[in-house]
Amino acid sequence: MKKLEADVVVVAAGLSGLAAIAQAAENGLSVIGLEKSSNTGGAANMGMGPFAVGTKYQRMQAYDLTPGEAFRQHMNFVHWNADARLVRDYYFRSAETIEWLEGMGVEFFPPALTYPVPERMRAYASPFPTAHCVKPEGGGMPGPRCAATMTKRLTERAAELGAEILLNTAAKKILMENGRAVGVLAVDQDGAEIKVQAKAVVIATGGAGDNPDMIREHMGYEWGKDLFSFRIPGVQGDGIRMAWEAGAGHTPLTMELMYQCPDNMNVFSLDGAFRAPDLWVNLDGERFFEEATCINSTFTGNAIKRQPGGCGISVLDSALVKKYTKKGPAFVDHVHGFRCFDNFDADVEKAISEGYQYVFKADTLEELAEQAGIDKERFLATVEEYNDMCDEHTDSYFEKEGRYLTPIRKGPFYALKFYIGAYGTLGGIRINHRTEVLDNDGHVITGLYAIGTDSCSIFGDTYPFTLGGNTMGYCLNTGRIAADTIADTLLGE
Repeated sequence: MKKLEADVVVVAAGLSGLAAIAQAAENGLSVIGLEKSSNTGGAANMGMGPFAVGTKYQRMQAYDLTPGEAFRQHMNFVHWNADARLVRDYYFRSAETIEWLEGMGVEFFPPALTYPVPERMRAYASPFPTAHCVKPEGGGMPGPRCAATMTKRLTERAAELGAEILLNTAAKKILMENGRAVGVLAVDQDGAEIKVQAKAVVIATGGAGDNPDMIREHMGYEWGKDLFSFRIPGVQGDGIRMAWEAGAGHTPLTMELMYQCPDNMNVFSLDGAFRAPDLWVNLDGERFFEEATCINSTFTGNAIKRQPGGCGISVLDSALVKKYTKKGPAFVDHVHGFRCFDNFDADVEKAISEGYQYVFKADTLEELAEQAGIDKERFLATVEEYNDMCDEHTDSYFEKEGRYLTPIRKGPFYALKFYIGAYGTLGGIRINHRTEVLDNDGHVITGLYAIGTDSCSIFGDTYPFTLGGNTMGYCLNTGRIAADTIADTLLGE
């Protein structure tokens, strides 16, 4: 067995792990990171950028949301069902974390100031400009995967400071002595065991998004049937399991729900095009929410999960497609962009010809209902009722704004099925505001820390879409908080 020793061993080198590794090394501690995959960054490589409040980018736009105001917004949103000290410390540190990253060469786009949502929703649904999208290496616009530049800079910074990250090395067990974490047992790609002795162990394995059994057991969703979340290979709850085995207290394992069509990355333009504030129905053929809410992915995910089969269906007709092709979609976000209707018909035909089961095109509404498995009689009645309301320019049921009331009359007709999705799981390991792991009685397990999504229980029952970038922000800042807590403990001894 190979034996190594360091002040700190960090289990996984995703965003939170990298932040902890780099900060601990800056604090003068020796650090070993254990990463089971062949590269660093984890799920953050798919993302766009972290939350922060009080940054120069916001001030440059004369936007003066303070950390205190954002903290209160967050806590009110989750009904104070979160560790207030942890949220407070994270929020008040977030702007300095942006500066810390800039010192490594990470650049950011100024946050977008507004999203177009119905006026009456703005008090609780319009996002604050808190998501700081990373500028991609080599240029380009904000979009999926641009945050990979940030994880690359963090990896380089860790190496520059002498931290060692062992790739293709999976942690298997937290080593405990007299109730204290003293290291980790790991296995390399050849099956050889490695024992890392350390004064502090940091769990940063990114949740259990690639573990359908764990998701079904703890949340009741069946992946591929009523859940189509992202599955980062290897993110299987290893850290949560190891922490629980070491005596860590449990917190509810949840998911930051949103919505998407299955395999959405391969039908990305369609996923964006059908996020339209027109007619949405469930499999019973009935409307189920005020459709302009679809700009808020988490609220829409919550609405969809309550429907038969966990399915919501967006319906368009050729008149709407023509309108959106000419003028652009009703809603534009950084993720899907402005041009998702440029090749709409070709995208639909391609998806259908390749056997994609979730998009439909028909000359009549009756055929559309039959293809999509929608109750035909109720659907036809719903369309008739909806069209009457559009003619009257008044939604007498959900009170949707008149500007989003356009009838569904002109064939061909189109539909896309959406289901709940998520970026991964949240929570599982109980911690305090210093990121120290607690047992079920609230006592600190000495030497054991948990950061990032393995410990993220600050969102209540719904991700605070009003404060964008929050998961990545939480990962970065809890990683740094853990490193500072460890330095205070070890260097203060």
